[in-house]
Amino acid sequence: MRDVAVIGVGLTQFGELWEKSFRELIAEAGAKAILDSGISGKEVDAMYVGSMSSGRFIGQEHIGALVADASGFSFAHVPSTRVEGACASGGLAVRQGYLAVASGMHDVVVVGGIEKMNDVGGTSATETLATAADQEWEAFFGATFPGIYAMIATRHMHDYGTTREQMAQVAVKNHMNGVLNPYAQYRKEISLDAVLNATMVAYPLGLLDCSPVSDGAASIVLCAAEKAKKYTNKAVKIIAAGQASDTLALHARENICTLQATVHAAKMAYKQANLTPKDIDLAEVHDCFTIAEICAIEDLGFVKKGEGGKAIDNRITTRDGSLPVNTSGGLKAKGHPVGATGVAQVIEIALQLRGDAEKRQVPDARIGLAHNVGGSGATCTVHILEAM
Repeated sequence: MRDVAVIGVGLTQFGELWEKSFRELIAEAGAKAILDSGISGKEVDAMYVGSMSSGRFIGQEHIGALVADASGFSFAHVPSTRVEGACASGGLAVRQGYLAVASGMHDVVVVGGIEKMNDVGGTSATETLATAADQEWEAFFGATFPGIYAMIATRHMHDYGTTREQMAQVAVKNHMNGVLNPYAQYRKEISLDAVLNATMVAYPLGLLDCSPVSDGAASIVLCAAEKAKKYTNKAVKIIAAGQASDTLALHARENICTLQATVHAAKMAYKQANLTPKDIDLAEVHDCFTIAEICAIEDLGFVKKGEGGKAIDNRITTRDGSLPVNTSGGLKAKGHPVGATGVAQVIEIALQLRGDAEKRQVPDARIGLAHNVGGSGATCTVHILEAM
């Protein structure tokens, strides 16, 4: 297996992008990534695109071909593959691109992620996202993801003493980071009281505990690390790509507060990189709800199970803490266009390791981790990146 490097990154604005089409968004992100990488279009060997549910959101399937067409690669007949794994679609696309280059099948691969979610109403968006849950045992009975994560939250509170205030502090922190991210959907700080007094969605999760419905696209260019210097002096190496699965339905798990897919994807990644959680300088984790970030830092091994809330109290995960988490603003403030999220997480880590994160830069960051989850944890990818 060859070493693989990220040599270019590109993002669109995340948010309610009424004036831009699906085609325009993915073409913008891809063009930015290619320009950033220094490659020419004729050097692209393949494309992988993460997109969860474009058929329901915009009435369009056959996304691989559409993205190649919108990006100007259809005439070159570049193979383009759509990858789907619910909210982990972007992370899965990154892993597929990584494997294609690492295996020697391709030398240069473009990976994209996109979702255009606001073209349907809020009820339709909720119903579409619920297709990532178990239809027979959850969605049929009216369970939505706020409800499912609310069950995780109440159990975590019961078993470990986690408080609503600790969960609310996750949202406050991530909005503080989002202010510094020019691509974030919400560039506005929020107070602890605002989170605690927000409209209740599913106890104990209020409106400000939940990530938003978002439009946006993200793209990276991957190549064999040995060839990266040919294109750029800002390459970042992907040193591990883990993936794992779990039961689709929450009730089938031994402990609903532990996402075993995260645990096992992380173990795979740490083993591949020959690292431990203590070696990670910063992380982007899947905070679709505030409780999800608390579970993530536990399941990734950064703190012991049940101590995620205390870690928030002790400011371990702030930008100036011992392990900065979600410097981009996370899904909570940056936004969560589900197909794009996993790619955008890798971009944030790459920018940090390149020293290009501007006002949110973590000093001396050398190793970063990106954690992307599908549904309530049935799919998970964990990528570890290292500055070259």
